[in-house]
Amino acid sequence: MLNDNLIARQIKSKLIQLSAQYPIISLTGPRQSGKSTLVRSLFAELPYVLLEDPDVRLLAEQDPRGFLANYPNGAVFDEVQRVPDLFSYLQGIVDQGNQQNPYILIGSQNFLLMEGISQSLAGRAAVLRLLPFNYAELQSAEAVPTSLETLLWQGSYPRLITRQLDPTDFYPAYIQTYLERDVRSLKNISDLGSFARFLRLCAGRAGNLLNLSSLANDSGISVNTAKSWLSVLEASYVVYMLEPFHENYSKRIVKSPKLFFYDTGLVCALLGLRRADLVETYYMRGSLFENWVVSEVVKHFYNQGQTAPIYFWQDKTGREVDLLIEQNGSLLSIEIKAGQTLNPTYFNQLTYWNKLSGNPASNSYVVYGGTVQQETSAGTFVPVSGLAELLGK
Repeated sequence: MLNDNLIARQIKSKLIQLSAQYPIISLTGPRQSGKSTLVRSLFAELPYVLLEDPDVRLLAEQDPRGFLANYPNGAVFDEVQRVPDLFSYLQGIVDQGNQQNPYILIGSQNFLLMEGISQSLAGRAAVLRLLPFNYAELQSAEAVPTSLETLLWQGSYPRLITRQLDPTDFYPAYIQTYLERDVRSLKNISDLGSFARFLRLCAGRAGNLLNLSSLANDSGISVNTAKSWLSVLEASYVVYMLEPFHENYSKRIVKSPKLFFYDTGLVCALLGLRRADLVETYYMRGSLFENWVVSEVVKHFYNQGQTAPIYFWQDKTGREVDLLIEQNGSLLSIEIKAGQTLNPTYFNQLTYWNKLSGNPASNSYVVYGGTVQQETSAGTFVPVSGLAELLGK
């Protein structure tokens, strides 16, 4: 069994850097992404307070000023969005500038936490987001699965990896906890059964254009309810909306976002895939791989404290580029293919895009399911193991 603290998190250096520059650090991310483990290992000298504990939360709610007086020199407040009144009182403390250490605010509900920060702590807090392990972190711990199908099916939540849990045990419990805690506290949704069905239908659309009317109709809810429930999934780091590229290279471009999940293991669980080998022949295998690559790219930027400058491009004739990344003043264009063979036709869409946009072939890549990195005149084939190096360029 692996020790959580022995797996180096790439966000660590950014977290340490910002803690020396800001009086407050906010660290958000999905439930069980390793936020508390990371912060408690880096800031072991700070008092740790879990505000999900009913007794502690009651004290903080009834007397926030008196509660914070116990922590004049910094502290770690976990699930701080449970007591929103604390944000205003924290503002008064940090404005005095007397504390010796930062206050670290941890939360699994981005909307509530960011609402408190924007209203009371704007300019005083640095905001970071931590997702489950990325591929490079799994490599460092020698915990990379032996097959691509297992990588997609297993997912990368820290507790699942470090305790070597069976995904068929982990994800049902994770989903139930998510529904009972996060969903109810965010929107007070009474019909959790309908929301759970909605969540499964979203999983079946992972990697596809978002069609709200179709999703709402299949879920038996209104379009406005579907919008509201999607905002819950976004705020709790379950789904990610990939926006279309903003440059209008064609008047017939698609303007709807694509729906992705932050973790493919969760998608597989929602789809009812109980074994890794089922992924190999599953009709959504390509979409699952595309979802995994997009989530890896998002993790790369989040670990640097940045918003992911990524998009896709698609016109109404079916021409598309799976991923566009604004990087160091240039635009990387990426096609994502789950196949393991070096197939030159994988560059067809990228070649069309390059002619349309003027982007050079040297910025064109096919991230695929094989193991060989190979340059061609149309661009470069990049295996899964080479993705981190590509993003680091």
